[in-house]
Amino acid sequence: MATQNNTALTPIVASDRLFGWREHAALWLSLGVGLLVMQIGAYLVPALGTQQALSVIVVGSVIGAGLLAWTAKLGCDSGLSSAGLMHATYGSSFARLPVLLNIVQLIGWATFELVVMRDGTVAIARESGSFVASFWPVLATLLWGGVLIALLTGSMVTLVRKFIGRFGLPLVIASLLWLTWQFLGRALEQGLEAIWNRPGSGGMSTMSALNLVIAMPVSWLPLVADFARYGRDGKSALRGTWLGYAIANTWCYGLGVLIALTTPSTDLVAALLLAQGGLIALGLILIDEVDNAYGDLYSGSVAGTSLKPSWSLRRWGIALAVVCTGLALVLPMHSLEPFLLMLSSVFLPLYGVILARLSGTPNVAALAGTKKVNLSAVGIWILGMAFYHLCANLAPSWGAALPTLALTFVLARVTRTSSEPPTGKSALNPPA
Repeated sequence: MATQNNTALTPIVASDRLFGWREHAALWLSLGVGLLVMQIGAYLVPALGTQQALSVIVVGSVIGAGLLAWTAKLGCDSGLSSAGLMHATYGSSFARLPVLLNIVQLIGWATFELVVMRDGTVAIARESGSFVASFWPVLATLLWGGVLIALLTGSMVTLVRKFIGRFGLPLVIASLLWLTWQFLGRALEQGLEAIWNRPGSGGMSTMSALNLVIAMPVSWLPLVADFARYGRDGKSALRGTWLGYAIANTWCYGLGVLIALTTPSTDLVAALLLAQGGLIALGLILIDEVDNAYGDLYSGSVAGTSLKPSWSLRRWGIALAVVCTGLALVLPMHSLEPFLLMLSSVFLPLYGVILARLSGTPNVAALAGTKKVNLSAVGIWILGMAFYHLCANLAPSWGAALPTLALTFVLARVTRTSSEPPTGKSALNPPA
């Protein structure tokens, strides 16, 4: 088979599966923390009341992280990358399209992260009253791009096990605790009871808000298997991913709401800098943004390897990092954001079909090269994309994410018989 020499399309061997539930939890708690998540959390108010916003955040985080964890278990059980899952579901020829779209999406998100890191770095530097020259943003972009290139020359497994779990994550948690304490203090000064009972002004339905909360974990669906395949067993991948991401998403969305309710500034970075010790806390969160950009580029390099296996992960990673650094210097990011959100609508129905077709299948890896095009899976995916935009335009108050996921999952499940793999021994030997 053509997939045998393609590491992205074949299962990870047992000896390389080193992640336990703690590594999964540390990774996804770290990846779930970010300034962008806090900013989106701030969008929930004042449209929603405080209690309504927090309820939506908890429910949406549990659901969204659950979808992420389900996909992580599928990736771990099969040992396949995200590209491998796409090949197994949609066929080896057609799967190149969603893999390519995924690479485009990941380039966009990594570029966005570079802009966030650049702007945050410049804001921190200018607190001293200097660094006002126009070339400093360029230097900051090149600096963070160089950091990403350096990280991509090393081992992802080593980075997760030895840096994120031991050093990076404790520092980020400490910064979140500090910021939470500072803004809770402001809430107490302004009247905690009044803030807690603050009603919403309207303009956003509960389902639309839920859609917004679920959007962040859903954006990670095309990446999670690239990391989860290094797990020792599917249950620990599921538990660790679910726990880690649910905590991070709930905390960051909730912190965004708290900041918006207690600070008059609409600029999140400026609001964080106003907090006592905010300079240090913001610096630590910016450092944590690096692993978000790294995750995008690493997953992009895995997807790239599935298309051109003659290029190594390192070569793909460096090439993508260079492209993203260049784009961060020239692209107007505010006009890019709608494009990224549009691409997200592509991957929700894509994974609704993947989860329905592959969950519970004993030998997922055997499907990766059995068909060139799986017409029923492709048809349901296209229908799901159309349904998503139909919901968004005709019934925005109901949201589009959950209805689309439910539709594609049910349709793919009831038509699953045509995608069952041949019986036989699993291609992935269980770890000893």
